[in-house]
Amino acid sequence: MSGPFKNSPPGEDKDVEAGTSTFTDYEYEDGPFDITTTKNAPVERLRRWRQAALVLNASRRFRYTLDLKREEDKKRMLRKMRAHAQAIRAAHLFKAAASRVNGITSSPPTPGGGDFGIRQEQIVSISRDQNIGSLQELGGVKGLSSLLKTNLEKGIHGDDDDISKRKSAFGSNTYPQKKGRSFWRFVWEASQDLTLIILIVAAAASLALGIKTEGIEKGWYDGISIAFAVLLVIVVTATSDYRQSLQFQNLNEEKRNIHVEVTRGGRRVEISIYDIVVPADGVLVAGHSLAVDESSMTGESKIVHKNSAKNPFLMSGCKVADGHGTMLVTGVGVNTEWGLLMASVSEDNGGETPLQVRLNGVATFIGIVGLTVAGVVLFVLVVRYFTGHTKDANGAPQFIGGKTKFDHVLDDLVKIITVAVTIVVVAVPEGLPLAVTLTLAYSMRKMMADKALVRRLSACETMGSATTICSDKTGTLTLNEMTVVECYAGFQKMDPPDSSSKLPPAFTSKLVEGIAHNTTGSVFRSESGEIQVSGSPTERAILNWAIKLGMNFDALRSESSAVHFFPFNSEQKRGGVAVKSADSSVHVHWKGAAEIVLGSCTHYMDENESLVDMSGEKMAKLKNDINDMAARSLRCVAIAFRTLEADKIPTDEEQLSRWVLPDDDLVLLAIVGIKDPCRPGVKNSVRLCQQAGVKVRMVTGDNIQTAKAIALECGILASDSDASEPNLIEGKVFRSYSEEERDRISEEISVMGRSSPNDKLLLVQSLKRRGHVVAVTGDGTNDAPALHEADIGLSMGIQGTEVAKEKSDIIILDDNFESVVKVVRWGRSVYANIQKFIQFQLTVNVAALVINVVAAISSGDVPLTAVQLLWVNLIMDTLGALALATEPPTDHLMDRDPVGRREPLITNIMWRNLLVQAMYQVTVLLVLNFRGISILHLKSNPNPERVKNTVIFNAFVICQIFNEFNARKPDEINIFQGVLRNHLFVGIICVTVVLQVVIVEFLGTFASTIKLDWEMWLVSIGIGSISWPLAVIGKCIPVPETPVSQYFRINRWRRNSSG
Repeated sequence: MSGPFKNSPPGEDKDVEAGTSTFTDYEYEDGPFDITTTKNAPVERLRRWRQAALVLNASRRFRYTLDLKREEDKKRMLRKMRAHAQAIRAAHLFKAAASRVNGITSSPPTPGGGDFGIRQEQIVSISRDQNIGSLQELGGVKGLSSLLKTNLEKGIHGDDDDISKRKSAFGSNTYPQKKGRSFWRFVWEASQDLTLIILIVAAAASLALGIKTEGIEKGWYDGISIAFAVLLVIVVTATSDYRQSLQFQNLNEEKRNIHVEVTRGGRRVEISIYDIVVPADGVLVAGHSLAVDESSMTGESKIVHKNSAKNPFLMSGCKVADGHGTMLVTGVGVNTEWGLLMASVSEDNGGETPLQVRLNGVATFIGIVGLTVAGVVLFVLVVRYFTGHTKDANGAPQFIGGKTKFDHVLDDLVKIITVAVTIVVVAVPEGLPLAVTLTLAYSMRKMMADKALVRRLSACETMGSATTICSDKTGTLTLNEMTVVECYAGFQKMDPPDSSSKLPPAFTSKLVEGIAHNTTGSVFRSESGEIQVSGSPTERAILNWAIKLGMNFDALRSESSAVHFFPFNSEQKRGGVAVKSADSSVHVHWKGAAEIVLGSCTHYMDENESLVDMSGEKMAKLKNDINDMAARSLRCVAIAFRTLEADKIPTDEEQLSRWVLPDDDLVLLAIVGIKDPCRPGVKNSVRLCQQAGVKVRMVTGDNIQTAKAIALECGILASDSDASEPNLIEGKVFRSYSEEERDRISEEISVMGRSSPNDKLLLVQSLKRRGHVVAVTGDGTNDAPALHEADIGLSMGIQGTEVAKEKSDIIILDDNFESVVKVVRWGRSVYANIQKFIQFQLTVNVAALVINVVAAISSGDVPLTAVQLLWVNLIMDTLGALALATEPPTDHLMDRDPVGRREPLITNIMWRNLLVQAMYQVTVLLVLNFRGISILHLKSNPNPERVKNTVIFNAFVICQIFNEFNARKPDEINIFQGVLRNHLFVGIICVTVVLQVVIVEFLGTFASTIKLDWEMWLVSIGIGSISWPLAVIGKCIPVPETPVSQYFRINRWRRNSSG
């Protein structure tokens, strides 16, 4: 089997952080949680926030963050493998040198057994040691291919039987992967929470003391109740985490499933890397100007030039920096250098996101407050207990010095400690940072359906902050369905463009010769006569046009041979080939951007096959024709050639590899106009972005007039009056400016034509310096630096090279700009969902803490018991996150400006909503706590205190259920819009209601509740339902535009400045 591959230059890693705030980074104290981007963030910075976080369960909290220790181990393993590979090669070179000195000749390798003439271990040894001598003894690449039963031109047969035999002989292109964690592993990790461990110990102590003091019939209630509640929390948490883990496993499988082009049965086909039957390590069959970056395996950044004679070995995991070629695959899976590395080092789930880091900061602050409150409650309760102010059910003091038994004292103290610890459980929002991964896992799964594959978690949320999108034209804004619709040949316009009868035979012969050789595409003709054309859309369009002109692709390539290539690249905008015919004549063919190729032409061939001088007047006419086609959004490509004396071509292979194809004195053959229509919905998508405060900029390698026409059609340019500098600019003009000038005009640029990948990189850097959050689309290997530099790199799934995909953060699977806009919506949805969850959780936090603290200090007792608080924690933490973090995006999200990367997580609107609801809940429930017996007319009830506390607990939980609806729409009046479409939300509300009824009515012994009559249920529901009209009234209260947190920051900055 052989496979083609294309150029893929490496991009240098950069760490540029930018924010959208009006304050610059140095104006703040650099807090450990103040990280605007985690893309390529320094390890020390990542380690710093981990150390600063208040964490109760590290294994769970840091599950979806970058494992810094594992990353160090991976780098250390890679260094060892590089050293090992270099040692083997050095030993082989030493042995070969000694053999030459002593005149010893090595015996040729023994033939292998089985279905093939060579064994797997022999191939692996030759490839891994890069043993050119052993390869030559086998007969070189041709000899090796015959032993592998592979045709260097047509590849393997590719039928099921052939593939099965090859997999049996050489293995499959997979490597051992670490098994996913089992459900029980998640149960174990969930149980590592420090507070839950303390509660289990407290439950055991309460059980033992209860049985001892009250007997086994009643004494086990408290201990078992707490233990059961803790177990329920652990199981629900583990189930949620396990489901989330399965989603990430499926997404990782999609990311690893790369598709490549191979030759099988004479035709090029695209297959998954898992279906390559003999992968990755290989030897070069044929290539031109092939340069490879092997730094990922050798550690050396030097670009290595490859040729089939002296240096044909290619290693998996490396990147093609320039040129193109065909490789004979020789190694699979763990039999490759990269496979060995991946088998040794398991992948992890990526890195943390900026939102995750900030939420850890919020959780740490709330946790410290909660710990302080719990400490105060513990101190007050203990003091009141030992001073005789704590009463039992009969109104008598619980502790009387010298009379109360030690067992009773110990039991009472355990209960007090249990309440304090449970307050910590509720107060420390351990699940808050994990809500990010929950909503990201949900969003990533849904984004797959919207044709976007997220490779890096942080990109999903960062996309919500994007202020500008630098988009390619071809295939992203256009359909990528190219057809030659106009042609100028022999200085005449051909109508129709594929009318071969209008061209003389010699003219057509030179034209199709250049097209057949100067291409990276191919033409396959089946036995039935069906023609299949492969290659890039531009190549396919020109090849199809040439076929209509009478081109026989295979015959032309067999009758003449390509001597040397100059591969097409985005900088030069053209590609060339030197072709030697059977009569030893040499033609150099060029093809590329029309005005660039035309500029090198001194003659043109007319309809009589005569060479005519290209006068200034004729040159001007052709340029006008090009501009006319470009104005009609046609891509213009010129085809030209020149003759060359055979003796001017270097005969030495090394000199030939450095030879520069002559590009002067060209003869123009044809200029073609290729139509690529705009995608139908792209204009609406661009308008949606502009409405959302996201500026769309087109950056294309096409002619400036073509770019202008498409931009007008897409709505990127509103009218012709906008089409002037710097709004419309050429790449060469932009790059000629100084850095300061580029920064000044970059804000105004809407369209950049005739741009190179480096121009795109310069634009991204300028926009980032201006404070923009930049998203960039790219498909070529030369786009890798810009994709890497951008805040969000978006590669194309269909036309994108693997290097572009590797450097990107998100892969747009259908290459459609509409999918990019959907990613923006999802990015904003992630942020909005997290804010909904924060508002909901903080309301519960504030209300529960204030109620218990005030009650504890004033009466020495708390209305919410440990089991009840654990149930509230479950609603707030796991079920609340599931309900609110999985809200689908709405159109309303695109009516806002992008979320600033330094915008506070808790906005003024959230503070308003949160305080209104928390104050209401605290006021009502405290009134019930102190005056509930009289207000609820419970004096005649046999258990007035227990009924009162049950009503408080019931009303508190029902308030949270009603408030969950409020949290769905923090800034909208209609909180029910779209609620029935979110089945998970409705399901969780229903489950919460059912479980609450069960707890109150049937689990009274465990939950310290008592059955309520219908009147008390109506009271509880009535208290909860008031939160809906209260939310409407609250939303009418105006809030200042400047965030509350900004005042503190400004004051802190002023204090620091004055200090």
